[in-house]
Amino acid sequence: MMLCVGVIEAKNLPATDLNGLSDPYVRLQLGKHRTRTKVVKKNLNPTWGEEFCFKVEDLKEELVVSVLDEDKYFNDDFVGQIKIPVSRVFDADNKSLGTAWYPIQPKNKKSKRECGEILLAVNFASSRASAELNGDDGNCGPFIRKSIDGSVDSASVSYSSSTMSSPTRGEEVSSREEKSCTQKSLAGRLAQIFNRASDSSSSATTRAFDLPEVPEPPIPEFSVVQSEEQSSSGTFEGVIKMMESRNQEGEIPSNLPGGVLLDQLYVIAPSDLNSLLFSPDSSFPRSLADLQGTTELKLGSWKFGNGEDSLKRAVSYIKAASKLIKAVKGTEDQVYLKADRNAYAVLAVVSTPDVPYGGSFKTEVQYCITPGPELPSGEQSSRLVISWRMNFIQSTMMKGMIENGARQGLRDNYEQYANLLAQTIKPVDPKDIETDKDQILATLHAEPQSDWKLAFQYFANFTVLSSFIMGLYAVVHIFLVGPNMIQGLEFVGLDLPDSIGEFIVGGILALQAERVLGMISRFMKARAQKGSDHGIKAQGDGWLLAVALIEGNNLAAVDASGFSDPYVVFTCNGKTKTSSIKFQKINPLWNEIFEFDAMDDPPSVLDVEVFDFDGPFDEATSLGHAEINFVRENISELADVWIPLNGKLATACQSKLHLRIFLNNTRGSNVVREYISKMEKEVGKKINVRSPQTNSAFQKLFRLPPEEFLINDFTCHLKRKMPLQGRLFLSARIIGFHANLFSHKTNFYFLWEDIEGIQVLSPTLSSMGSPIIVMTLRQGRGSEARHGAKTQDEEGRLKYHFQSFVSFSVAHRTIMALWRARALTPEQKAQIVEEESEVRNLHSEESGSLLDLEDVSLSEVYSSVIPVPIGFLMEVFGGGDMEKRIMERAGCVDYTISPWDSEKPEIYQRQINYRFDKRVSSYRGKATCTQQKYPLSDKSGCVIEEVMTLNGIPLGDYFNLHLKYQVEESLSRPKASNVQVFSGVAWLKSCRHQKRVTKNILHSLQERLKIMFSAFEKEFSTINEGETTPQV
Repeated sequence: MMLCVGVIEAKNLPATDLNGLSDPYVRLQLGKHRTRTKVVKKNLNPTWGEEFCFKVEDLKEELVVSVLDEDKYFNDDFVGQIKIPVSRVFDADNKSLGTAWYPIQPKNKKSKRECGEILLAVNFASSRASAELNGDDGNCGPFIRKSIDGSVDSASVSYSSSTMSSPTRGEEVSSREEKSCTQKSLAGRLAQIFNRASDSSSSATTRAFDLPEVPEPPIPEFSVVQSEEQSSSGTFEGVIKMMESRNQEGEIPSNLPGGVLLDQLYVIAPSDLNSLLFSPDSSFPRSLADLQGTTELKLGSWKFGNGEDSLKRAVSYIKAASKLIKAVKGTEDQVYLKADRNAYAVLAVVSTPDVPYGGSFKTEVQYCITPGPELPSGEQSSRLVISWRMNFIQSTMMKGMIENGARQGLRDNYEQYANLLAQTIKPVDPKDIETDKDQILATLHAEPQSDWKLAFQYFANFTVLSSFIMGLYAVVHIFLVGPNMIQGLEFVGLDLPDSIGEFIVGGILALQAERVLGMISRFMKARAQKGSDHGIKAQGDGWLLAVALIEGNNLAAVDASGFSDPYVVFTCNGKTKTSSIKFQKINPLWNEIFEFDAMDDPPSVLDVEVFDFDGPFDEATSLGHAEINFVRENISELADVWIPLNGKLATACQSKLHLRIFLNNTRGSNVVREYISKMEKEVGKKINVRSPQTNSAFQKLFRLPPEEFLINDFTCHLKRKMPLQGRLFLSARIIGFHANLFSHKTNFYFLWEDIEGIQVLSPTLSSMGSPIIVMTLRQGRGSEARHGAKTQDEEGRLKYHFQSFVSFSVAHRTIMALWRARALTPEQKAQIVEEESEVRNLHSEESGSLLDLEDVSLSEVYSSVIPVPIGFLMEVFGGGDMEKRIMERAGCVDYTISPWDSEKPEIYQRQINYRFDKRVSSYRGKATCTQQKYPLSDKSGCVIEEVMTLNGIPLGDYFNLHLKYQVEESLSRPKASNVQVFSGVAWLKSCRHQKRVTKNILHSLQERLKIMFSAFEKEFSTINEGETTPQV
């Protein structure tokens, strides 16, 4: 007898990982035979859909089903288990327990922890039927494994190395297997008697199979699949049409977590692209095989399985040898996840058992074909997205190395795939989509609406009609009755109700009149609200955002009439646009265009909210809202998109909006330099523009759009339970963290707008003496970066702790400047600027400094009394010809100076640029300096502070050089000046050679200062001699 166990799915599993999820799999054991399902990554409600068959030797045995969580570095976590006696299944009706949910029991029976439930199908099947299903002619193993849809996956039989190496023992085991498999299937309790009688042979067989759980390399299932499937049509187009005809309401599956290998638009219809890639008659797979050196390519035909709605086929080939591995055989099980004429999704499960550790993993590659935007030429376009992931059947210490090797191999293969596909069909040029904007918007025309027609539709309801009839009735009554006698408290001009009935009728008339007047007021206010910007172009130069509001679908009905009066509010970078109001509609048609004026900062989010209009004085009811994230969304996809709305009413009605969104930048590459220049003023430090290669790597690291650019990055620690060293990346729209510890990557980011507040905590012993930057996100924000948060407060706000910065001052100023630019309202910015200006004014009153040199430890590098009056000595910093001559003698060539500009009363600032001579630096690097000048408190001299940034020398971007010149009159010598120069190095990044570099810089600086001031003394002596010679 064979016991078949179908492991279908589980729900409400407990979270065992730090990210609040689990990587569950199921282990089954009957007697000494064990097997397991695949691992479902990051899921608390996993679906396995696998079936296993065990040979039953004793009805007293128990089937043990254990649920475990895979752990990458440590032992797998035990979640819970259930035990099902085999005799219970045997005694059940039809020898089957059916499909039922079983509660998962914890390991400790006294524990009250909920472990979830698992859906199992348990029943008996005959040995002959099971052997036929497995495709073996008597060669049966301890268990047979197949998928729940009936297609066999693999026979997981393992042999020890000694068994494989000894042919004699191998033959002995083979004979025992044959003897065991020829036993007839027994019924009832007699099976136990015969099993006891053959204990010797069965125990030997059991020992032969009771070996480690390393599954045998998967055997190609070509013949098995074809025997089970039924052909529905002879052609690829026929089976695809049959699958399309079946109602499939599911959405396109999301990308696999391993990463995106290809994301490209092509000038081709989705159905044609599907045929090109997956039709057995297509030449593309064979051309790709020839390009990659693949041989013996066999493409199976697409067929339906028994009782299945999905198409499947098998593909086999021999992969060409690479530098690391020899030529290996690979098999692919391909299945259609979706096919509905416009969208297709195919999942390919790749097995390569001949590679090292090939039996412990499978590679999954997913192809998604969706319609692209309409092109100006009228041609159709399709978007092809290929993503992948690794599915480890068994835990292995080589998991990280296997993933890295597979990632690199897939990238190389699909780079060739993309190149060949681009030669076969034309890719869409992004410029064609951008030029299509004006043409698309020009076709949109708002439906002309007559005020009289709208008034009739709006006021033609029971409330207005009943109010009109009641009012007319009351007016006619007034004319028909005569004047009443004055009685009670009445007097001339005041007629009070004479009964309760008259009082009630008067109140009803007043309420009806109030409702009618309110409707008239709302109608007049709504008609005055014109939302469209048709014909009005955005003003300015920068980031231009255009939003076309086409229509709404299934909006919530909140009025008593069963309709609503919807209008839409768009908000981006603090700017708001409002649409017109559509009366009594739940499927309104707008066709309105909204052009946002040019924005200096690249937009991150477009907020969309739909309201029901209730009048000029009433609070509007929200019908739903949505958020369009330009960082995570593909701009080309937003050219024509349906946006589902969130909210209680919107979710219940499945409301959505049809939008067309276009975002472009009119400044080109200059926008990066302009934005960084603006940030330099905020930070007070020089920020280098990153190379295109660095920006590209940054975009790939966080999967960002190509317009995103890196501003700065810092080495720091992320504090959770334990500090994790990584790098903090700052761009115009996001702040991201990346760490790679023993191939375990921590990668997340969130928007600057998501941050509610930034706090600096004082250094502690746990922070290794470094201040801690605490970022608190707004409620409901940062859900995708939850695994990086240290804590979550009672209101659900996530808090992130960053510490151990190499240069905390620079990192803190940069973070605060970017956050203020993006997240704060104009009122908050003004308040912070006012507070900082008060602090800075106080600081300038005490020392006059504006460059914040107190963050750098300065030491004296030069001190001398120069026999030159202070007024003449200040010519060194005067910006004239004398300064240029002296600096050229000191080794500074191409010396350019900007004039002194007044920043504050008695405080001046200028910029200096020059290049070092060969005798000063063999690299001939460039220096960019910012100098500020202010008088001493006693007016006896001046202080010049300087921040120097070096470019074109090794490690030049790792530090800034800070200088402070203090020049004052000498008290000991008349007509002489006392000069002191202080210097310090501010390290922006960590470096092993800090001491060596600092020593080299200070030595070079001392030599340059000596040359500079000695040259000035000679200039002064030459001038004095020239003035005194005529008198002699």
